[in-house]
Amino acid sequence: MEATTLLNQRHLADAWEELHHQANNGNPLLADSNRMAFADPEFLFRRETRGIRFQLELLKPDLGQSAQGIENTIVVYGSARFQSPEDAAASLAAARHSGDAERLRLAERAVRNAHYYEQARQFARLVARFSNAQEPANRIHICTGGGPGIMEAANRGAHDEGAPSIGLNITLPHEQSGNPYITPTLSFKFHYFALRKMHFMMRAKALVVFPGGFGTLDELFEVLTLVQTGKTKPAPIILFGTRFWNRLIDFELLIEEGTISPKDLELFHRTDDPQDAWETIRRFYRL
Repeated sequence: MEATTLLNQRHLADAWEELHHQANNGNPLLADSNRMAFADPEFLFRRETRGIRFQLELLKPDLGQSAQGIENTIVVYGSARFQSPEDAAASLAAARHSGDAERLRLAERAVRNAHYYEQARQFARLVARFSNAQEPANRIHICTGGGPGIMEAANRGAHDEGAPSIGLNITLPHEQSGNPYITPTLSFKFHYFALRKMHFMMRAKALVVFPGGFGTLDELFEVLTLVQTGKTKPAPIILFGTRFWNRLIDFELLIEEGTISPKDLELFHRTDDPQDAWETIRRFYRL
């Protein structure tokens, strides 16, 4: 009986995928009043059913993580554009061979920034090593946005230690798939940025923010706002890369202009050392 149920579920999933593929390739389906509502993409993709899609996108990753015992996470944010040291070195060698000055400049920058990738990987290893020694209920898991760059590095660090890790990916105009180091059963894809950010916070015990672009800054300031306003419990917020953050944001100016309070600087900790980042989190929770 159970096998039959699973088979029917698989057929339904396959049918849904086929219908969705047709619609996305410019072959809109004809309205079918006799199609079951939950298997009708024409219906589910309507503006009026957006609230239902919100609920589904909230529920699926939550149930998926709970079923696998994921209750505590450390979220690692950062640029999707930073390469691993080995990839950056290969790009530099190719650029030198090409004789293209602009390509060489970009490759040299990639090499300079590759240390962030390695540090994110080292940090995740420390977390995973600790977690592997704990009882399941006390384990802390690395969670990222699921993409390349810093996200890949953190998932890779957990993977190095044989620990599961989570990837909360997002559909973008330029298709982005989950990096290969995410635990396959913990790789979730989102359409809505808001729901994705909610899931980052739902299980987060700490947040480590590496240098990044608009997306990283958006995620950082939302977290700072939630903690500052008491909408979420205090948690360690680590800004990794002191030179980057000191150049990018003049927090002292915000104090001088009265837009934040001096004590708001206590909401985060700046560091350049993976071990220091991990020890800051351990001290906070007395691990």
